[in-house]
Amino acid sequence: MLKVAELAELQKRRGEKWSGHAPGVISATVAEMDFDLAEPIARVLHEAVDRSDLGYAFEVPKSLRDAFTGFADRRLGWTVDPDRITLVPDVMAGLIELCLALAPGGSVGFATAAYPPFLSQIPRAGLRTVLIPLREDGWFDLDRLREALADGLEVLVLANPHNPTGRVLPHEELAAIAELCAAYDAWVLADEIHAPLVLPGASHVPWLEVSDAAREHGIVLTSASKAFNLAGLKAAMAVTASDRAQRVVDRLPYTAEQAGLLGVLAAEVAFSECDDWLDAVLRQLDENRGYLRDHLPGGITWTPPEATYLAWLDCRGLGLDEEPSEFFLRRAKVALGPGRDYDPGATGFVRLNFGTGPELLELIVDRMRTAG
Repeated sequence: MLKVAELAELQKRRGEKWSGHAPGVISATVAEMDFDLAEPIARVLHEAVDRSDLGYAFEVPKSLRDAFTGFADRRLGWTVDPDRITLVPDVMAGLIELCLALAPGGSVGFATAAYPPFLSQIPRAGLRTVLIPLREDGWFDLDRLREALADGLEVLVLANPHNPTGRVLPHEELAAIAELCAAYDAWVLADEIHAPLVLPGASHVPWLEVSDAAREHGIVLTSASKAFNLAGLKAAMAVTASDRAQRVVDRLPYTAEQAGLLGVLAAEVAFSECDDWLDAVLRQLDENRGYLRDHLPGGITWTPPEATYLAWLDCRGLGLDEEPSEFFLRRAKVALGPGRDYDPGATGFVRLNFGTGPELLELIVDRMRTAG
């Protein structure tokens, strides 16, 4: 059974989502869920601590390769070569190191709105960012991508499912992106960390299953962290499906290989023993999505996400004279992700994390509805 701690207990947590807020504030910010760990994951972590097994992770153990390839096959329809899985500490670290390997000092593009570290960390690595705004309908703007490629774009970072909109890109859109990037000999780094969290009504298409062009010009980065609530345990994977792409991964520096042993152990169990827990999470997220659809305050518009537990809310219809995240924090004591963190031009937007229990979600929405 899926369990969620009481609000008072959640507010004692020391992770990023719940720490740093004033008393009485409900956090719906950082992409961490409030559900208790799946029992098999909690068990394997306790066992490792009990035997003082906290040493270095050693490459990718066969047990993790087998666990992930099995998970990818039965949950994502993705046939993964177990010999083409490489450990990295987390998806963002892997993305940065791969960008540096593929285009040192060069240009890296991504769709906006975007995961905030794309906007902040890629430039810090000495890379030039190219922002490609999504179309109004949420589709990738292929004309803007073509222009960026013609101007010399070397790497496209593709978040699918997309964060913060929760959109799942269909095969035709992915194939068009792959064809364009291949025509300009550009690389695609596909961030598929939210792929296990596709909600009813949509289906995830793994990048490496799209086409030969996608396989020759692409590398997937993924992790158990978002789907199984393991963000603080460092273990992610770079996955390839061509010799050309694997040669790039094999050039990654030592620093890119420093995954944590606890993360490896947790990921192995998550991918092999926690399907029932994940199914319960998806059912709850689907219910939460429906609740938001029916009860969000008037004046807020949105497109319900096809995946993830993140809602990208357009609050411009509220007519506020301040940032909506500041308004809801001040008037409702609800902490939301400011739109400008995801897109410099998205000042009227917020991102709401609905990865929580129904009672707390109802309290969040009730506070937002009565804030005016």
